[in-house]
Amino acid sequence: MRVARTVAVLTATTAALGLSLATAGSASAAAGSWKAYGNTNPITSSSATWGCHGSVTIASSVLAQVCAIRSAGGGAVQAAVIVRNNRSTLFSVSAAADLWTSAGSLGDWACSSSGVGANSWSVCFGKSLAESAPVNSVGTANGVTLGQSSTV
Repeated sequence: MRVARTVAVLTATTAALGLSLATAGSASAAAGSWKAYGNTNPITSSSATWGCHGSVTIASSVLAQVCAIRSAGGGAVQAAVIVRNNRSTLFSVSAAADLWTSAGSLGDWACSSSGVGANSWSVCFGKSLAESAPVNSVGTANGVTLGQSSTV
């Protein structure tokens, strides 16, 4: 699913007006990968710097947030979508994110539908890329727009 910069701008505009926005999918996104974290918070357990947008409810008791990540050494970046399932049952999620610099898109990634365990965290990661310029990310989870991450 491609998440274009235009979607981020439109999302901010429609959010201010109290409207909703759906994003369309695209076959051009590269494959992302899911990583299960169980009950360990992926942000606080990492030595990398995570710049994230606030959590967005994508279903009852299920939250997601889009992030841009910079490696501890500073030379690598990647996009991510964190999902927290607070339900007592498995929850199926698909996610997508783009990674941006001020010069434009570094790429977009999509993670196909996967089960996020009960009361646990899972993260959809894009590919790690060498990049020294500041980056941010926009993303979706189950078709819900997650906004734009802070810059790292």
